[in-house]
Amino acid sequence: MANINLLSWREDMRQEKKKAFVSAMAITFVVGLAAAFLWGQYVQSQTDTQNQRNGVLTGAINALAKDVEEIKNLKMRRKQVLERMAVIQSLQSARPDIVKVYDEFVRVIPDGVYIDSVARVGDDISLAGYAESNNRISSFMRQLDGSYKFSDPNLIKVNADATLGEQGNRFDLRVKIKAVNNGELDLKAAGK
Repeated sequence: MANINLLSWREDMRQEKKKAFVSAMAITFVVGLAAAFLWGQYVQSQTDTQNQRNGVLTGAINALAKDVEEIKNLKMRRKQVLERMAVIQSLQSARPDIVKVYDEFVRVIPDGVYIDSVARVGDDISLAGYAESNNRISSFMRQLDGSYKFSDPNLIKVNADATLGEQGNRFDLRVKIKAVNNGELDLKAAGK
């Protein structure tokens, strides 16, 4: 048996194993390519689905942004309307105010006091006039202070003036107008 040559048989076996290995490699490569292709298709499908969802969300967000902008515009318009209404209401409520001021002046000016100029700036009124005596000016200031419409009378200056007699005086004073609500005003008017 020593004369039997097994080299060709071994070579054939190697060639067959090599062919089987190459075939297995080719099959593995094809299966790997197919798996990679299928994975790529799956990932692309998931990406497309997510992009569609994102598109829907973006559209909804844009629609909500428009709604939010419209709500802001409506709130701004509402605020402007409320401010206008407040101005109109304040003007309406202040309309009879000058009449009430003059009416209250008639009530608080004592005999012997004569006003010759009145100037109003905001809630401050400057008065200038003549009085028969210092007592009349004091009485006038007390009545202004006790009035429901006026507060804080402040005598600026007093000068002797003989226009109304020997004890006559020329005076300048300032007084503030009180803010009175309508219910309080009605009670004061009913009490007088």
